[in-house]
Amino acid sequence: MREKLDSPPPGSSPEIAIEGFPDYIIPDDFRTDGKEAFLNRLNTLKFSESGVRGVVGEGLTPRLVTELGTAFGFYQGGGRIIVGRDTRPTGELFERAVTAGLLAAGCEVVRVGVVPTPTIQFTVARTGASGGIAITASHNPLEWNALKFIGSCGTFLDRGEASELFALYNQGSGACRGEKDLRRVRIMEGAFAEHEARSRAIRDFEAARARRFRGAVECANGVGALYSADFLRRLGCEVFVLNDEIDGRFRRPPEPLPEHLGPLCELVRQNHCHIGFGQDPDGDRLTVVTEEGVALNPHYTVALAVDQVLDGGDPGPVVVNVQTSRLLEHIVESYGCRLQVSKVGEINVVERMIELDSWIGGEGNCGGVIYRKVHPGRDSFTAMALILERMAFSERPVGAIVAAFPPQCNLSERFAVPPIPARNVLSELARRYREYEPLTFDGLRFDLPEGRVLMRSSNTEPIMRLNVEASDQAAAEALLDRFRREIEEILKSQEQPVLPNGEE
Repeated sequence: MREKLDSPPPGSSPEIAIEGFPDYIIPDDFRTDGKEAFLNRLNTLKFSESGVRGVVGEGLTPRLVTELGTAFGFYQGGGRIIVGRDTRPTGELFERAVTAGLLAAGCEVVRVGVVPTPTIQFTVARTGASGGIAITASHNPLEWNALKFIGSCGTFLDRGEASELFALYNQGSGACRGEKDLRRVRIMEGAFAEHEARSRAIRDFEAARARRFRGAVECANGVGALYSADFLRRLGCEVFVLNDEIDGRFRRPPEPLPEHLGPLCELVRQNHCHIGFGQDPDGDRLTVVTEEGVALNPHYTVALAVDQVLDGGDPGPVVVNVQTSRLLEHIVESYGCRLQVSKVGEINVVERMIELDSWIGGEGNCGGVIYRKVHPGRDSFTAMALILERMAFSERPVGAIVAAFPPQCNLSERFAVPPIPARNVLSELARRYREYEPLTFDGLRFDLPEGRVLMRSSNTEPIMRLNVEASDQAAAEALLDRFRREIEEILKSQEQPVLPNGEE
């Protein structure tokens, strides 16, 4: 059973609603520097179904991490909790803090060390653990870190579960378990090897091994530095590696966007590689570089993996998030399958896949491939294997494969907009474009004759994103410029006038 406290502890702070979690209470140490400092810190701490992430020392502190660990331990009812992390220099600090919190809740803590986030998820399910915590801010900059909470099935908590966890945190961490109830900390070696073995058991990659591909991998100084090169060598590749130092520095922005992968593109060209792979620090996102040294939009990562699985006879359906390219519609329809759409966020895609008995899907906007037969979560290692397999079976270079897809150009822009003004922007644009029957279950998406438009607030950053997609660069740029101006006009109309004499 889940243990909860009946009432908040004496002296707790008044409630403040955050990002759809109205029961969350701001920690006391957020209230020491006045209103402006408080609001600045609030912008560096984000609670969502994606976990709790913030700038270390501003939003995210050891105290907060310890208390969240205790709350999660009580929420999961004690038991065994798997804890792993990425290579961020604050990872060890928060590993110790969250371990203390879990022990205080009577949990047995199993540390798997520096491993990919999908490995932590897989290990929770494989070992029958009560849950897991991945200490990683994924694609966020180095000064950020985060806790991602994993349920007993090996998937992230959904929105309802996250709300319950944060409500329990609000009530206070509760008394520490007595000495007789304190459990031990165990170290587990070889978690990634078990994860890799699962992918080999599910698919036969002999065709890829036989081709002896020459590949380059850029590890973002993250978990891939420990695992990616050897993983690719076991798939028969000759491997060239970039950014595999683990020294507390990221040598490029951690999100593997095409504009961040120039050195990888050059490495591919210099060594006449068949393909290049760019990862993020925790190993769940992937971007592909062609044999010509061209970094592809991350949507192509999911497209290539889906193409391979469907070509192998999977009947579908395929599930992708609302931000994924129209390209997936073309690929899925070409196999006579159905494409289903979910909200953005890994757990939202996974839950929809489970509901529809779908085995392949993902989030094209971040290059996140989800192949449930290995495990239900984004996984750059499974993605690399499937894409190499696609190249082997098609007997074409990756550049030729994507050249056969319908052309699509995706552009995006971000706006630093708080949640309430962002909702007002979406509401006004939904009114203006209601004749195009927009989807509104996650932001606002509609198709114009010129292309597709999507606007939504981020789950992981305090921003609103505008994404457009069209069949060519000029059309996409025109759409981006048009809706940038519309958003700015709406935001300007919302600005509050300054009243005389400093009145508010």
